Amino acid sequence: MRLLRSVRIALAVTAVCAAAALISQAVRAPSSVPASCPERWGGDRPGGWVPAAADLEGVEESLVPGEPVTAMICAYPGDNARPGGERLAGSRILTAEAGAMARDLDYLPVTTADPGGPCTQMGGATTNYLIRFAYPRGEALWVGSAEEVNSCVTTTNGTVGSRSYVGPDITAAYRTGTWNPARPDDPCHGFPGRRGQDGRMVPGEPVSVLVCGQAPYDGRSPRLEHGRQAAEDLAAALNSLDARPGENVCRGGEVAQGDTLLLLFGYREGPPAAVRILTACDPGVDNGLLQANLDANARDQVKRLAPPA
Repeated sequence: MRLLRSVRIALAVTAVCAAAALISQAVRAPSSVPASCPERWGGDRPGGWVPAAADLEGVEESLVPGEPVTAMICAYPGDNARPGGERLAGSRILTAEAGAMARDLDYLPVTTADPGGPCTQMGGATTNYLIRFAYPRGEALWVGSAEEVNSCVTTTNGTVGSRSYVGPDITAAYRTGTWNPARPDDPCHGFPGRRGQDGRMVPGEPVSVLVCGQAPYDGRSPRLEHGRQAAEDLAAALNSLDARPGENVCRGGEVAQGDTLLLLFGYREGPPAAVRILTACDPGVDNGLLQANLDANARDQVKRLAPPA
């Protein structure tokens, strides 16, 4: 009889402990972002808005940290002449390609400051997007962006933002259910960005640099590509400049042919880091987030690596 009573007490204690453990797990469970798309866009400009910033590790350094398992795209079409309050038009869920989408967005250069800058003012259609990335343990993260006729969009997770333009890629993913970012036919005609360019003009360890000259009105941009040593030396020269947050503007005289160069630093993985050189402007170095004045060392290296005008 005593043995039976002891067994019952032991089972009761076990049950209480198990219940306490379940309650503890429920209390510690990560809070989730609402699982449905908001009925209206809550921002007042193309992109740049999310319903709430996520409390996830890494959101201060990356738009989409970690490895989400699904991505739900919510679309809000409208017009940039009447921004704000656009109604939800539909949604699309990506599963197999959510990780690839997250990795590509993770590479974009970000800043905690307002990444805004001057924009052209053409009127036209705009589609705002919210993307809800869901993680295996129940966490979730909103990213807000847009496709806009002026390509003047901020993409944000509510903590950091990027001016890198990915609107057409999100539109294609929403329409097709696949993530397949378009690459420019001519790299010299793009201005890509890479994570870390908010802190250094050229982040990481580049393995090559493509130097693109200014394209004539009726032809292809002149260019020269250089290997690792030239890329490392040029990156070191640019990183030694006294950089400051960029305003995406410069002051100077008339820009002549050969005064503008685009440097595309290549890496073993991920997108290139772009730096624009404007020798007739002050400041003359701009990576989209940082600006700096050219010194004699950087100017000489750029001139030596530039293609013939």
